Amino acid sequence: MIPSREEWHKALVLKQGEAVQERLSKATVAVCGLGGLGSNVATCLARAGVKKLILTDFDNVDITNLHRQQYKAAQIGQPKAKALVENLKEIAPYVEYEAHVEKITEDNIVSIAKEADVVCESFDNPVAKAMLVNAVLEKMPEKYLVAASGMAGFESANKIKTKKISDKFYFCGDFESDVNDGIGLVSARVMVCAAHEAQAIIRILCGKFDA
Repeated sequence: MIPSREEWHKALVLKQGEAVQERLSKATVAVCGLGGLGSNVATCLARAGVKKLILTDFDNVDITNLHRQQYKAAQIGQPKAKALVENLKEIAPYVEYEAHVEKITEDNIVSIAKEADVVCESFDNPVAKAMLVNAVLEKMPEKYLVAASGMAGFESANKIKTKKISDKFYFCGDFESDVNDGIGLVSARVMVCAAHEAQAIIRILCGKFDA
């Protein structure tokens, strides 16, 4: 049986504290890219009880996504944005979800993320990563930005760190490994990096701005 909104809120307060939950319950986060990073970041934030998630990805679920992304085999072929909302509603039914099945560009990022307190970059393409980071820093300097790079391979997960690059820009990863170098993406290590992004976002929303 699905718990009531009141029961769900009370459970979050019990585990996270009333002051924290009050902040999270007012927050909106835009997650850009819903693959191994973004789908796991969104899952963490939904479980934490943020008010709203803006989820954007132009791609469909593929069988090769299933080993590290928050999708089901029955969802192969479905748009990731819509499939992820479907899954998250089962986990956190009272979070607000806004799905965009489109490719993020310099022209539409402002309209997509205008409500967000924090923008999360979760692409797997370095060119797209650079585009989003530059667009947010230039066009929305008031937004907090959390990005990631360097989570591939079988190296120790302890190498993945969170660094504060500037006043409102945070970066997560090992800053070395790159899947384009022929290194595979391993589910657990990608999820560690996603957890770093999610934790950085939660800390920002709670007013904790050190890395």
